[in-house]
Amino acid sequence: MGEELSGLGVRDLQSLENRLEMSLRNIRMRKDYILKSEIEELHNKGSLIHQENMELCRRVNIMSQQKMELYRKLQANKQRGAGDAIISSSTSYSFGATHNTNVPANLEVRQSPQKEGEQCETGAPELG
Repeated sequence: MGEELSGLGVRDLQSLENRLEMSLRNIRMRKDYILKSEIEELHNKGSLIHQENMELCRRVNIMSQQKMELYRKLQANKQRGAGDAIISSSTSYSFGATHNTNVPANLEVRQSPQKEGEQCETGAPELG
């Protein structure tokens, strides 16, 4: 700690100084190695995050394109007079879409309510 140096000669003090400088050099080299390792690790993590971000952007673009295609198909069906209902062989379903690119696509299938007097064509007898 440098408290009991009064009894040391010049050579002893130079020897102590050299040992301290070598120890300090080793400490600095170790610190530099650790910092370089941490910087490399952070660089690798940054690259992985960048790659993940690029993949997510690609997926968002694909979903946006799919949403636009569905919207165009819906508009085409409306123009042909199909309206909002798409009728399958035994059950009618309806869907609706709004065009807003800031809102993620949320598609759901709902069974349309049957009109009075309309029968479901399942072949099962109607219970009344």
